[in-house]
Amino acid sequence: MTLRLEGVSKVAGRQTHIHPTDLELKNGTMNVLLGPTLSGKTTLMRLMAGLDAPTTGRVFWNDEDVTGVRVQKRNVAMVYQQFINYPSITVYENIASPLRLAGKSKADIDAAVRKTADLMKLTPMLQRKPLELSGGQQQRCALARALVKNAGLVLLDEPLANLDYKLREELRVEIPKIFEEAGSIFVYATTEPEEALLLGGNTATLWEGRVTQFGPTPDVYRRPVDATTARVFSDPPMNFLQISKTGRKLMFGDGQSTPAAGKLAELADGRYTAGFRPNHLEIFQHTPDAMEFTTRLAVTELTGSETFVHLDHHGERWVGLLQGVHDLELGNPLKVWLNPAHVYIFGEDGHLVAPAAYALAA
Repeated sequence: MTLRLEGVSKVAGRQTHIHPTDLELKNGTMNVLLGPTLSGKTTLMRLMAGLDAPTTGRVFWNDEDVTGVRVQKRNVAMVYQQFINYPSITVYENIASPLRLAGKSKADIDAAVRKTADLMKLTPMLQRKPLELSGGQQQRCALARALVKNAGLVLLDEPLANLDYKLREELRVEIPKIFEEAGSIFVYATTEPEEALLLGGNTATLWEGRVTQFGPTPDVYRRPVDATTARVFSDPPMNFLQISKTGRKLMFGDGQSTPAAGKLAELADGRYTAGFRPNHLEIFQHTPDAMEFTTRLAVTELTGSETFVHLDHHGERWVGLLQGVHDLELGNPLKVWLNPAHVYIFGEDGHLVAPAAYALAA
């Protein structure tokens, strides 16, 4: 089974929600749509499902053009952020409902419901009603109802966003295993890079209605094709610094420089943008080859186990990450360090010209 989009776009009035997009998803794959709110994830899913008709382009299912086929006639299941269950009937009947609508036999329904409930760890709850379940169990019920249809395409629109941290972490670990057994094409929308990395599979990064990159999730993370993709696939977003290359040196701010070794030596002299993720900015201690920068502490953000520090570097805003809780004086100068091995180099057009050395070694 394959789902293929060819030049699919969605325009409403003067607003383009999805720019022309080519995408091919294959059977048995987990495909993550990663992007900020309003980047086009839900719209793209609706086009895949047949809930919306594309303005241009065509949608193919197993090489059959299904562009004008209504969602009711497609083998599609969808789970939303606001999970939906029928409160007046049992979990068993909730899961069985799409099979009853499809006219399946009683024996087939029972076998499918029990198999899916076992997969979703809902067997002890089958005779309960949804409101008697925890939030995580209710979402499992909604997921089970989608899976029991044995749909070829399963669309999950931020399905864990409304759950508490512990439940999200549990389901993030379990979902890839569940999907692997089901064998359908899964599309999972999220705003969180960490979630994309945990789910694995393939990732399509979206920004303002454009798919900026699609490929195996670790590859997209380590080798973003441009600065936009790097910004999307980093939380907090990637930091940037204007640099220049002169001869065999890369010149950074604060008089810092590093040798233009390897492929960097082949770059033409000129201006570039360096990018580095917050977790690669070293604070309080540093590696021997790290470059030193003087910043000013603007804001601290405590998460409990970590502290994000928002820094001002000559008008450029950076974010660094510290393990643990730190009480730092706002407005004070703060020295930070950056290992050149963690620096991505982007051209003036924003496209990647040299990935970070650590990414090449991974």
